[in-house]
Amino acid sequence: MTDLDVSGPARVSAGRPSRPAAYRVARAAWRSAGRLTAPAHMLPSFLIVGGQRCGTTSLFTALSQHPGIRMPLGRKGIHYFDVAYQHDLAWYRGHFPLRRPGSSTITGESSPYYMFHPLAPERIARDLPSVVLLVALRDPAERAYSAHAHELARGFETEPFERALELEAQRLAGAGTQLRAPDSGEVHAHRHQAYLLRGQYIDQLEHLEALFGRDRIHVVDSGSIFAEPAAELGQVFTFLGLQHSDEVTFAQHNARPRSPMAESLRRRLEDHFRPYDERLAQWLGRAPSWRT
Repeated sequence: MTDLDVSGPARVSAGRPSRPAAYRVARAAWRSAGRLTAPAHMLPSFLIVGGQRCGTTSLFTALSQHPGIRMPLGRKGIHYFDVAYQHDLAWYRGHFPLRRPGSSTITGESSPYYMFHPLAPERIARDLPSVVLLVALRDPAERAYSAHAHELARGFETEPFERALELEAQRLAGAGTQLRAPDSGEVHAHRHQAYLLRGQYIDQLEHLEALFGRDRIHVVDSGSIFAEPAAELGQVFTFLGLQHSDEVTFAQHNARPRSPMAESLRRRLEDHFRPYDERLAQWLGRAPSWRT
């Protein structure tokens, strides 16, 4: 994986806007109950680990319709292995459905930061030694532009897109070292402002392959699944050991409206990502949809 350990400070996130007090109390009570009953809960058989803004919400929503899958209680992504690892495995397990004797259903979750976080893959490999991984990929230029609009709308970004690209190396300087430190917490820029690095998919896939092996990773090309959802979902079901299901429909979720990207900027981004996409094509054994 690309090392981010270069000199300079890294900013720590101040966090999301606070939830209403009643919500926080109810959620704390639910988590406590889940921890107490953790041994009776399922552990995930699969994780959607990324990438961010690559259709992971659409993929999660489609999989949640399959009768052989039971998803976590109350949320899409638990983010245990990236920003909540101060908790224990019982806390994590308590988020998933209770086991049903004789049932063959499986469970999983979707936390798109897992693939990019420098420590999450090792944590997953250690704590879930038989889990399989789903990776969604998208045109990295479009992914970067979409991620910027997403972070801007959430208040995690304040700069225009081109300026944010210029600032990325400075913002991420030292982030790798900080995230690897004990009790490091979250580094804001690494999670919310890595527009270029997150789109260098091959570095992240090679990191995953070194830990899990190629046969435990299935890549979903977002361009292909939106074009041919039945065929692509069929491959996902086969990978997960599930029967194909006519109950599952695929639709776009979590999209944000934005103005078109300037063509000059698009060409610059395509030039930046070209060598990474060429390595990705070799890894996949085919050109990704955005390079065909």
